[in-house]
Amino acid sequence: MKKIAILGSTGSIGQNSLDVISRFPDEYRVSYLVVHKNIDLLQKQIEKYSPRAVAVIDEYAGSLLRKQLNCNTEIFTGPASVEELVQQNDIDIVISSLVGFAGLKPTIKAIEAGKTIALANKETLVVAGEIIMDLARKNNVSIVPVDSEHSAILQCLTGEKHSSVAKVILTASGGPFLNTSLEMLQSVTVDEALNHPNWRMGNKITIDSATLMNKGLEVIEAHHLFGLEPEKIEVVIHPQSIIHSMVEFIDGSVKAQLGVPDMKIPIQYALTYPYRSNSNFERVNFIRTGTMEFREPSLERFPCLRLAQEAMYAGGTMPTVLNAANEIAVGAFLQNEISFMQIPACIEWAMSKHTTILKPSLTIIEETDEETRKQVRSFIESID
Repeated sequence: MKKIAILGSTGSIGQNSLDVISRFPDEYRVSYLVVHKNIDLLQKQIEKYSPRAVAVIDEYAGSLLRKQLNCNTEIFTGPASVEELVQQNDIDIVISSLVGFAGLKPTIKAIEAGKTIALANKETLVVAGEIIMDLARKNNVSIVPVDSEHSAILQCLTGEKHSSVAKVILTASGGPFLNTSLEMLQSVTVDEALNHPNWRMGNKITIDSATLMNKGLEVIEAHHLFGLEPEKIEVVIHPQSIIHSMVEFIDGSVKAQLGVPDMKIPIQYALTYPYRSNSNFERVNFIRTGTMEFREPSLERFPCLRLAQEAMYAGGTMPTVLNAANEIAVGAFLQNEISFMQIPACIEWAMSKHTTILKPSLTIIEETDEETRKQVRSFIESID
């Protein structure tokens, strides 16, 4: 029986992961759960799955949980507790699905401890891709993607030589504003941006999907995860979200991985990789699906995709700046402090002020992240 730790158990990936795990009671056990501060849902998860221990990053929320909980589950609190938890001996797989930069250090500690990583936190590879992949090779650790797009690429590459790949094609739904005019994008509301047509996700990733930053981050992630040159990564708009990504080979053949837009499918594949297990998940009905569309993404409508591509080509600390500026800008938009189209404006401003440091250490990455966040907060305060 494989023992699993879920970082971000109350988020959409975490909840779907628990659903998948519960379908295999003889093969997997939930040993550890990590949340930021949603202790109400965490308490229900503790009652259902009886983990050995949990970690609550927010110390106040953790102290409240200690007063409320009446069971044998151990409670860790504070950011450092997550790094301690992932190194426990009775963990085989760490599902890394904390949102944003917060997932970086726990994932590093889990790799150093030799755990298999089921990676849903794309920011980890965006900001420190070279460090993470080098560390995984050094510790003989497998990093298996959970994102549907990267899972699709992994499945398409199985049995193929790296030298035979001409390019990979990441598909994007286009989000809720695929056909919205630039003029109308200036005045979209938070509720409109959170209304994704195909997927149900957390607020931050849903806004990233609306700006197409999510796809930009996935482009950088694919660059590191699969060792691909930037020019071999393409993005295509596919509104139906049935084809999750494709790989074109040097002979002109193209492999595509298809499935309904349900995160439980790539989560299960990440847990069972390199094998497959039966499931009762919904299947694609091609008759009902009908026509599948493909379009070139508009970099004018979605400047975040352009900025992510520029950051990837720049390398070094620039993707860290991109990610930090985006996290602050998205948070400000969700609080109605800036408009939707000011999200890419904040990111572009931050990138223009930064001088790239190539081959940065983890310390430099952390310092760059912190400094960028301060700068973007000040920039937002100066916006009229």
